Amino acid sequence: MPVEPTATNPPSRPPVDLRGRVVVVTGGSAGIGLGIARGIVRAGGAVALWARRLDRAEQAAAELVDLGGTALAVACDVADEAQVEAAMARTLERFGRLDALVANAGIGARRTPVTELSLAEWRSVLAVNLDGAFLTLRAAARQLIGQAEGGALVAVSSTAAIHGPARQSPYAASKTALLGLVRSLAVELARHRIRVNALLPGWTETELTAPALADARFVAVTTQRTPVRRWATPADFEAVGAFLCDPTVAFHTGDTLVVDGGYTVF
Repeated sequence: MPVEPTATNPPSRPPVDLRGRVVVVTGGSAGIGLGIARGIVRAGGAVALWARRLDRAEQAAAELVDLGGTALAVACDVADEAQVEAAMARTLERFGRLDALVANAGIGARRTPVTELSLAEWRSVLAVNLDGAFLTLRAAARQLIGQAEGGALVAVSSTAAIHGPARQSPYAASKTALLGLVRSLAVELARHRIRVNALLPGWTETELTAPALADARFVAVTTQRTPVRRWATPADFEAVGAFLCDPTVAFHTGDTLVVDGGYTVF
């Protein structure tokens, strides 16, 4: 007799199947980007890791190959338009197609009071976090439209787009602007069967958050405010990254998917 689904025995769902799919992950050599890339290769997809440091991208690609996946390391500063175009050309040269892109590359900002924040510092953060996302999403959209087979675009924002982190105005502004970009592209590209969504991670153990992790009091306060009582790790984004690239989830677009352990609702 079949077992009826219950709270402890939920109905099974077919796993994400990305076999034959090619996904670009920018900033994919470490942290959340590498976590997403692991999820994609575990679902059978091939990954192109774009990162500023080629040596680190190659190391991450080797790890993915050890997992049984297919991965390509590509040097790319996403704030540089020419490098983005060259990275896309290199990816297509290797794989011949594109099915999804995760615009994950980003930098943090120094904890600078707005009264002391220089225009140069402001622009340096937006150049990577916002301009870089635009350039990579645009390059991917052009390719996906040309293929005429649909696809998925994902922009990695942050819960900083929801709450107000003090002395982090350029970072918060860049991550909030991504949400507007995602919604606009979701409407514009829907007729091409291209889905566009945003992923908002909460506090996660990465190199970017290393200074915060070094502050035991801060970690304790943020953990206490998080219902699941811990920070995320890159592994927490493996399944959600694969899901957002899943071509069978054809009706999911223009969304902001928050993965923060409940931090923003507590």
